[in-house]
Amino acid sequence: MVNGIIGKKLGMTGIYSVEGKYLPVTVIEVGPCFVVQVKTLKKDGYEAVQLGFIEEKKDKNVNKPLKGHFKKTGLNKNFKFLKEFKSDKIDEVEVGQKMSADVFKVGDKIVVKGVTKGRGFAGVIKRHGFAGGPASHGSHSHRIPGAVGACATPSKISKGKKMPGHYGNDLKSILNLKIVDLRLEDNLVFVKGAVPGPVNGILELKKR
Repeated sequence: MVNGIIGKKLGMTGIYSVEGKYLPVTVIEVGPCFVVQVKTLKKDGYEAVQLGFIEEKKDKNVNKPLKGHFKKTGLNKNFKFLKEFKSDKIDEVEVGQKMSADVFKVGDKIVVKGVTKGRGFAGVIKRHGFAGGPASHGSHSHRIPGAVGACATPSKISKGKKMPGHYGNDLKSILNLKIVDLRLEDNLVFVKGAVPGPVNGILELKKR
């Protein structure tokens, strides 16, 4: 029906497969999400389903245009997060409809998109994995990047040079993550491997 859903990262743990193999997994709470808007080709120029996630309890945190937008759903709810997803059966989706973990099944390959942990300003060793200079024998180059210039020609630092700078807080997508378990009663998805972002970070899960 909908090819994806919004979720929240709860953390990592490990489970055992049927074959007895230990699998590191990320636990993601998906939904419940509610359909806030159904976009059609005739009215909007493209087809999509807009989902709302996590109810906003404080009315003061929602501006007037969004209040009017949410009022059309008839749910009497405001939401903190809105995201759009494609749907192969747009005619079967209705405003106010509830979406949860049952949009996936065990064995599905999905794409998980999220914002990575922000680590502020970082040097080249932390940011790019440089080895660093000698630690002894009078060295003064322990954690600096070393020579970065290009002499007289072209007498400038070329674009893309690995330098100190802002590290993290980037939007990243991890492809082909496998769903190894589902807990539909708790809206939990267990994904093999790691996903971007901190605990309680908001994620976008899509089918491949």
